[in-house]
Amino acid sequence: MLSQSVKAKQFTAIIGFLIGCFALLLQLYLIIQNRTVGVTETLIRYFSFFTITSNILTTICFYCIMGNPQSDAKPFFARPKTIAAITVYMFIVGLIYNTVLRFQWSPQGYQKIADELLHVVMPLLIIIYWLTFAVKNTLEWKSIFPWLIFPFAYCVYTLIRGEIVHFYPYPFMDVNAFGLTTVLINSLYVCIAFFVVSILIVAIAKVLTKISMGKLTT
Repeated sequence: MLSQSVKAKQFTAIIGFLIGCFALLLQLYLIIQNRTVGVTETLIRYFSFFTITSNILTTICFYCIMGNPQSDAKPFFARPKTIAAITVYMFIVGLIYNTVLRFQWSPQGYQKIADELLHVVMPLLIIIYWLTFAVKNTLEWKSIFPWLIFPFAYCVYTLIRGEIVHFYPYPFMDVNAFGLTTVLINSLYVCIAFFVVSILIVAIAKVLTKISMGKLTT
C-alpha cells in the first residue's frame, strides 16, 4: 500500500509527464505545420530550442519518477542531483520567457496553449515537485558545476550552428542582428543566471534539509 505522500508524488509525476508529452507534441505539430524550410531542417530547429530540450528532460524525469516512486535504485533522470539540475534549467526557461520573450510576440490559438504549457506550467510543475518531494540532503555546492555543462554546451552549439545556417532560436543570440560581441555578452549573462539559480537551489536545499532535520529531532 502506497503512502499518501508517495501517491501525491506519483500523481504529480504522472500529470507532469502527460502535460509534457502533450505540449511537446503540440509544439512539434505547430512548427511542422508552419514551417518555412524543409522538414529535416525544421526538426533540427525544433530540437535546437533550449525550451524544447529542457522540457524533454523534464518529461523524461517525470516518466522515471512515476514508474517506481519508492525504488532506491533510481534511473539517472530520477536521481536527486539530476532533478535539481533540470529544475534549474526549467526555472531559467520560465524566467527568460516571462521577463523578456513574452513581450516580443503574441501567439494565438494552439500556439498560445503550447507556449503557456512549455514556459509556465511545466516549469511550475517541476519546481513544485522539487520543493515538495525531491530528496535535497545530497546536494552540495560542488554539484553546481556539472549542472552548467549543458547550458554552456547549448550556447556553443547554437553559435556554431548559427554561423553555418544563419538561424538562431532566440533573438538575444542572433549574431546577424546584434553582432558576435553583443551575443557573447548576452550568452555570458545567461550562463551567470544559470550559476546564480544553481546556487539558490543548493542554498534552499540546505535550508530545507536543516528544517527537516530539526523537525525530526524535536
